[in-house]
Amino acid sequence: MTSVAIDAGTTAIKAVGYGDDGAELVVARRGVKVARPRSGWAEQDMAQVWTGVADAVREVVAALPEPPGMLALTAQGDGCWLVDAAGEPTGPAVLWSDGRAARIVDRWRDAGILDEAFRGNGSFTFPGLANAILSWLAEHDPDRLSRSSAALTCGGWVFSRLTGVTAADESDASAPFLDPWTRAYSPRLIAMFGLEEQARLLPDVVGDDRRAAGLHPRAAAELGLPAGLPVVMAPYDVAATAIGAGAVATGSACTILGTTLCTEVVRDEADTSGEPAGLTVALDASHVLRVYPTLAGTEVIDWATTMLDLTSPEALGDLADLVAPGADGLLFHPYLSPAGERAPFLDTNARGTFWGLSLEHDREHLARAVFEGLSLTIRDCVSGAAATELRLCGGGANSDVWCQMIADVTGLPVARTEDSEVGAKGAFLSGLVATGAEPDLAAAAREYVREGRRFDPEPEAAERYTRLYEEFLDLRAIARSGWRRQAASRG
Repeated sequence: MTSVAIDAGTTAIKAVGYGDDGAELVVARRGVKVARPRSGWAEQDMAQVWTGVADAVREVVAALPEPPGMLALTAQGDGCWLVDAAGEPTGPAVLWSDGRAARIVDRWRDAGILDEAFRGNGSFTFPGLANAILSWLAEHDPDRLSRSSAALTCGGWVFSRLTGVTAADESDASAPFLDPWTRAYSPRLIAMFGLEEQARLLPDVVGDDRRAAGLHPRAAAELGLPAGLPVVMAPYDVAATAIGAGAVATGSACTILGTTLCTEVVRDEADTSGEPAGLTVALDASHVLRVYPTLAGTEVIDWATTMLDLTSPEALGDLADLVAPGADGLLFHPYLSPAGERAPFLDTNARGTFWGLSLEHDREHLARAVFEGLSLTIRDCVSGAAATELRLCGGGANSDVWCQMIADVTGLPVARTEDSEVGAKGAFLSGLVATGAEPDLAAAAREYVREGRRFDPEPEAAERYTRLYEEFLDLRAIARSGWRRQAASRG
């Protein structure tokens, strides 16, 4: 039996056809635009997203050797995709990357609400979450709220077009309103953000036992597939990627080496201790993910590649490999985003810093320090999480130099997957479990995840990086006062 998995990302929609052995048979891609009508806004035309999904699915189905027996879906998370009672959009989707509600989030932070909410469900609010967006709309566009019947996510929107069912997967519902222990919306959290009136917009939450529905006749005609075909709403892309990489057991971890270094660790239950940061996302009935989506990621590597006048990130890695661990005393804090950093700590004033730079350092030292700074950030995310292994995916995982460095810095064995579309693979595995083809995610991952090269920590380098990590944290504590001072001078 063949299957089709959809991964509706922020800028690209992918549909992947799988054989019964879990091998990728065909991949179709469609680009989607992010509109920025005002400074700080990020929106998407919901109809365009659906058109992209339908086009990609049709292309894959036409190329498969036989009709698919299942559709599975994952998508970008967070944001707010509002629809009316007929399931039609009441305006453009407001995305996870939208910043219009920043001042509302600042008010909540100053009032202590963000910290209190984190202690309730293990997720730290940022402007692109539904609570912030709904609050902004209540203040600035109440008419749109009055015309809306449900606040969906991208996955919920596409699922509704495919099946006619209005729902939210537990992963999508996790932040900001879900109680991670009961897997139900928390009235206390809703009240904490003053959204009692908007609670009517929250869709039913579906977990492992209710994530499948039949393909609606209207969608079936558009896709050229039989009505009633099983459609599975898998966890959203962050969680689906962990599943697709094989990180499904307690203590396993996954890092997406992409625009964000999204590090996630599988836990038996939510952890609301420590400095509030990151998200807690439902994975399956008995596990959650502790998720740290940094703002510093492969864009830092692209920046360094340009600054050092190199031809590619691979060339930067080759240059970094010429220098021993520690970069001869040069240390880098990689917080280059103009928005600061959000995980594993939140500081909108955070900025990048080179420490120890002297005339004795050359281009290769700078290259090494950049990769080490990003790798130390990953260690910061897994520190204290009792992780036993780390799976890597995303564009950065193609670098052997960086993969080995991450193993050395974290002290964890590292493996990467052979699948090119890891989020879609996670949706495929979730679909197998939801339709009864596999008993659980662990069994599905053992059967279908194809592990690629492994990288084990080199003892001498790992010992050196353990000392460097302490220095990384100590110098960051010193830098934070400087960040605040510079932020004040910038106005």
